[in-house]
Amino acid sequence: MAEENKKVKFHMPGLRGNLPLNLLMVSLLDSFPEYFREGVAFASFFGEFPTSLWASGRFTFEDQCDADFIRLAVKSVNELGIPVRFTYTNPTITKEELEDPYCNFCLQVGDNGMNEVLVTSDILEEYIRKTYPGYTINSSTCKCLRKLEEVEAELKKDYGLVVLDYNLNPDLDTISKISDKDRIEILVNPCCRPDCPRRKAHYAHIGQLHRQVLKNRTLPPEKQEPIKTWYCEYGEKNTLFDVLDYPTVISPDDIWNVYVPMGFTNFKIEGRTGNLYNLVETYVYYLIKPEYQGRARILLYTNLESTGVLRHNKPRRGTWP
Repeated sequence: MAEENKKVKFHMPGLRGNLPLNLLMVSLLDSFPEYFREGVAFASFFGEFPTSLWASGRFTFEDQCDADFIRLAVKSVNELGIPVRFTYTNPTITKEELEDPYCNFCLQVGDNGMNEVLVTSDILEEYIRKTYPGYTINSSTCKCLRKLEEVEAELKKDYGLVVLDYNLNPDLDTISKISDKDRIEILVNPCCRPDCPRRKAHYAHIGQLHRQVLKNRTLPPEKQEPIKTWYCEYGEKNTLFDVLDYPTVISPDDIWNVYVPMGFTNFKIEGRTGNLYNLVETYVYYLIKPEYQGRARILLYTNLESTGVLRHNKPRRGTWP
């Protein structure tokens, strides 16, 4: 079992669409701490303000956020004592694209010494370290580092955290040998199948999609290029219940009974572009004690409905006879 009073830190997905749910989870923990599993704490909200050229990992067709929303979102999260973590993990960034005004604006808004950036590209990492030295830089799982010596090499660099390749999750013999487990972050619910051979190519494709969508917005409709959608024969858009049998998915019991006692304290939940109902189920599954899951689920859905995040059509008024 986890040591008493030891924080089990979760990194939560979403800075735009999921932000109301994430803020609601913080409120739920504050109001009903007895609902939550032992030691749960929120260590960051991660993602992008779409659509960001520097981002990867997940793709959305959403329009870019206005400046006031970005300022308000960062302020709202930081006032709770939680860092915003930008997932600027596009592996295809060029030097010319370092001047992107939207991504630079986002970093300027969050440049208060509290926030973080996940990186994959060496070019982008060097630029952020030089231009925004107040950010904590973290190494992304998008690097697909599968060997112990590769993980150890990352830990020797100036990273706050190194996000483990999810394929290493079940390899307890290997990960038990990691020297600095407190600086390792483990993705607990990967939706990709184990050992997916197209993973790196998918990350590169998403980076190119962001570039293409942003370019199209500067062109008249007749000159816009069609979006090249990604098809994955290995499965995508999986729900929580579709992936529970994957050996790479870590159950709550294993988090607290295996990984935390081993020395790991940082855990990542993915789902920043996923279905909101699935994300509620995922949060409840991982964070809430089984005996309180029904109550927590109802509270979350009721609050999301009352604030207009979830909307249900009502029957049109009619007359009879």
